[in-house]
Amino acid sequence: MKKSERLNQMLRFVNQRQRFTLKDVINEFQISKRTALRDIASLEEMGVPLYAEYGRYGGYRLVKPITLPPISFSSQEVFALYFAMQALQSFTSTPFEISYRSVHEKFLEGLTTKQRKQIDSLQKRVAFFHAEQLHECAYLEELLLASTNNQILSIVYTTEKQTTIRRIQPISIYAMKGYWYCQSLDLNKKAYRVFRCDRIKSIEVVEDVDMIDVEGITIENAHVFWKPTDQAIPFKCEITKTGIEQFIQSQFPSMKIKEEHNDYYLVGTYEPTEVDFIICYLASFGKTIRIVEPVSLKEQLKAYYLDLINYI
Repeated sequence: MKKSERLNQMLRFVNQRQRFTLKDVINEFQISKRTALRDIASLEEMGVPLYAEYGRYGGYRLVKPITLPPISFSSQEVFALYFAMQALQSFTSTPFEISYRSVHEKFLEGLTTKQRKQIDSLQKRVAFFHAEQLHECAYLEELLLASTNNQILSIVYTTEKQTTIRRIQPISIYAMKGYWYCQSLDLNKKAYRVFRCDRIKSIEVVEDVDMIDVEGITIENAHVFWKPTDQAIPFKCEITKTGIEQFIQSQFPSMKIKEEHNDYYLVGTYEPTEVDFIICYLASFGKTIRIVEPVSLKEQLKAYYLDLINYI
């Protein structure tokens, strides 16, 4: 990073922190102590009102907030932001109904002529292929706001087999393989569930309902709420390294990879009502897995393949 760019970022860092140490600057910008001292001196020369506090707990303090210059991006940052926006192209629904076209136009308007030409050139040499969103989702904004405001929702949820009314406590939303999903606590079943957002047909905020404490729960660790029922059936499949790569791309909280004597296994549980799902899921792995147990699951997978052959 050029010194001018680093100083620009350091101005924002200082203004936000108000008080900081030399070590904070070194860690934040990954620079040496000597460079950090020179940069702080440069900030003072620019008129940034810094006050040095000496002693064991000393550091630097900003005497008063400063007016920051307009945000400017380096060419590399412009390219990174532009291509990050390409993901919006594959979604017909996004939280807050962000339009790719309007964001794209506003972004390009702020670029220099040289940067526009560079992006035009890069577009001919870089491609991002995303799974197209298959169905529109009417309530992404409401689900996201409910998760951040810790609200309870009553939803009408439709699947291929039935329509039900559920009370949920949303935790997060995420997009994967052309669908939006909502990680939630199903208050009817007192269990962790993931709902397809396009199957939510109506939403209503519910007041005066006991909520579950989700302090510290994020999109990465929300699955800690998942628990199998007493009827859950354990399974174990030997899996190859290629199979492991596929599992990493499409995994569920009820499953994990386990190593035993230098061999790898996909282990987990499935509910009796999830037999069709687990059969289709395991079939997608092809020859990269081999069912070890239960025997009934192996026979059901065989029956699935035979039915498929007969259909062909």
